[in-house]
Amino acid sequence: MRVAISERSFSRSSTSQGLFDASPLCRVGSLAVLSLKGNNLVGGIPEEIANCKRLTHLYLGGNRFSGQLPDALWRLNNLKRVDVSDNNFTGPLPNLAQSSGMTTFFAQNNNFTGELPQFDFANFEQFNISNNDFTGQIPDGGGRFQENSFLGNPGLCGSPLPNSCPPPQPAKKKQKNVSFEKILIYLGYMILGLIVLLFSVYKIARRSRKKADGVDGGKDRRADASSSKTNGASSEPKTSDNRSEYSITSIESGMNTSSLVVLTNSPEMKDLKFEDLLRAPAELLGRGKQGSLYRVVLSNGLVLVVKRIKDSGIPSEDFKNRMQKVDRAKHPNVLPPVAFYCSKQEKLLAYEYQPNGSLFNLLHGTQNALVFDWGSRLSVAATIAEALAFMHSVLREDGIAHGNLKATNILLDKDMGPCISEYGLMVVESQDYSQISDIRSNPSAPHDAFKDDVYGLGLMLLELLTGNMVQNNGYDLAKWVHSVVREEWTGEVFDSVLISQGADEERMVRLLQVALQCTNPSPAERPSSSQAVALIGSIKD
Repeated sequence: MRVAISERSFSRSSTSQGLFDASPLCRVGSLAVLSLKGNNLVGGIPEEIANCKRLTHLYLGGNRFSGQLPDALWRLNNLKRVDVSDNNFTGPLPNLAQSSGMTTFFAQNNNFTGELPQFDFANFEQFNISNNDFTGQIPDGGGRFQENSFLGNPGLCGSPLPNSCPPPQPAKKKQKNVSFEKILIYLGYMILGLIVLLFSVYKIARRSRKKADGVDGGKDRRADASSSKTNGASSEPKTSDNRSEYSITSIESGMNTSSLVVLTNSPEMKDLKFEDLLRAPAELLGRGKQGSLYRVVLSNGLVLVVKRIKDSGIPSEDFKNRMQKVDRAKHPNVLPPVAFYCSKQEKLLAYEYQPNGSLFNLLHGTQNALVFDWGSRLSVAATIAEALAFMHSVLREDGIAHGNLKATNILLDKDMGPCISEYGLMVVESQDYSQISDIRSNPSAPHDAFKDDVYGLGLMLLELLTGNMVQNNGYDLAKWVHSVVREEWTGEVFDSVLISQGADEERMVRLLQVALQCTNPSPAERPSSSQAVALIGSIKD
């Protein structure tokens, strides 16, 4: 067993087990950081924890603690970061609102119950209480975090969760006595209203029948005249009952159905028409700031994913040229578009459907990183960096960067190989990264969209290393990692799953250094994508 203790911190290795005795630890008056992550500790948190007056960081995740969190814990006014995730804690949370300086709170994968305290979400950088049994409405400000921070609590409602809270029930009034005479009067009104309704329905049905007879009589007279016109089917799609939401919105938007451009020579796609997309069953996968995503099943069984974009900021002709150039670039780990449509109002882009979801789902899904080990994560990092560098080298003269590189746009093919999707789809403005640290970018420097892609690559590396989600354009995650590293607590940022699997910490630290370079607030100080490939490749080899 390896134990390290100083006036500032205490940590215990993952081989420890038994009860947690806080008394001797809290005698160290300057103890600021206490980490017992990933052990087999049982029992509860003792009340003596209140004696650790200067404690700022408390990491108890990945043990077998049980019982309720003691109220004494929240009398520690200096607490900034608390992790009690992956334990067996029960009961309600103490009044966390008293710890006004807290910036991180992880309590996922426990058995907590009751309503959430009134958190001051404005101070939090990271927050997760998923997979418990909390009930009631999420306090104001909870919408600052994504719904993944609250999932797995069937009784919770309100933003950012999709289920809204029911309106408060009005107080029940005392039931007044209703006389028999009033009941007869109300019943008479109901019968009279029913008679009027039936009479109205009869008159409408009779009028419709007469009109239908007149139309049928005229059909034969118009048949010959109709056959002398165009002998093809109408270019307007038929509005059948099984038409999808995607089909309905497309028709209503007034699209020109003859403007679909097919980019592949696949036999299944060569005769694809825009009408085929309109008539195909479609499933809405999600909506975002940049548009909506649909899963479309063609009549021949081919499954496509269609991205519908509004207000992309790219003129139609430029969009057409971009998509054709992206298609010609061709890298095995960049998902090529198979067809696209563009008009002044909106644009569509179709890809082959990838059955295994995204890198985001693999990292943060319900069955996340247990099978996503260090070797697999490093391989994904190297593959995506290489694919990005290739596209940059081919399309740099045309100024076509990805524009929105993130874990949700890294899709997994049938062999679980990572592929970059939506390359070149968006043109984005320069980002302000000054929130991350005291470093300030040079406002007079020209905007380099390719360095924005490198920043997105760096965020993806941080996501792979920490297991944390990217929120608020990545500012929260990048700022947190930069601050922890500055405090020389680098080991605290790594995903506990990787640590429990015995991952190579030296190589993780080296990859973390690459991620920090890529997320430097100053674009000029970031490496190019090809330099990032060389750095990651040296770690992998």
